[in-house]
Amino acid sequence: MTRLIVDIREKRLAGRPVLGPIAFTVDTQEVVALVGPSGCGKSTLLRLAAGLDREVTGTVRWSGPAPRLGVVFQQPRLLPWRTVRQNLDIAGAGGEEGQRLLERLGLAAKADVWASHLSLGMARRLALARALAMDAQALLLDEPFASLDEANQRLARAVLLEHRLRRPTPTLLVTHDLAEAVALADRVLVLSPGPARLLVDQPVPDAARTDAAVAAETVAALRVWSGVSPV
Repeated sequence: MTRLIVDIREKRLAGRPVLGPIAFTVDTQEVVALVGPSGCGKSTLLRLAAGLDREVTGTVRWSGPAPRLGVVFQQPRLLPWRTVRQNLDIAGAGGEEGQRLLERLGLAAKADVWASHLSLGMARRLALARALAMDAQALLLDEPFASLDEANQRLARAVLLEHRLRRPTPTLLVTHDLAEAVALADRVLVLSPGPARLLVDQPVPDAARTDAAVAAETVAALRVWSGVSPV
């Protein structure tokens, strides 16, 4: 069973400390949101989890064999000289599921358009479709809804929640928005300003997904417990 295990003592970039002591796990089928102020090291931690950076004092590893990862970076990282459909196919994210996600995310009419011709919002939705359609064993999502207008944010969040029900996988979601974290995650981790350390590791009540009052109370409590305002 795939599980992310993080036990960081320190992470430095160019000699400067970026991450301090941070320890947590993301269990099989669990969605964990990583929240903190801009520049605190959230993306650095996600890169460590993705195996793109291995220089760290401590441990960041997956249990068992390295999983097939579906990753959404802050930049969409598409192949601009390929079409929307080809970007999915190259990543192994084509087929019926890829087509379904294109339709669900409002991109079906753009399937044969060059990725370089997409708006930033469309490119972000395509990056999410690619990560969700590639039969990943774990997901790493770095601000996947940034730059989307309100309607498309709601749509993309709904698609992510649907995917969680269809194919539950360990998921680490980086965001700066506590309300978003509470709406999508099983647990919320709040980081301090950099060099980041873990301030709060709090389960989200099931009722927060269906009761706006419970969600608001959970967000307010997280702000109080962390002592910072990460939004």
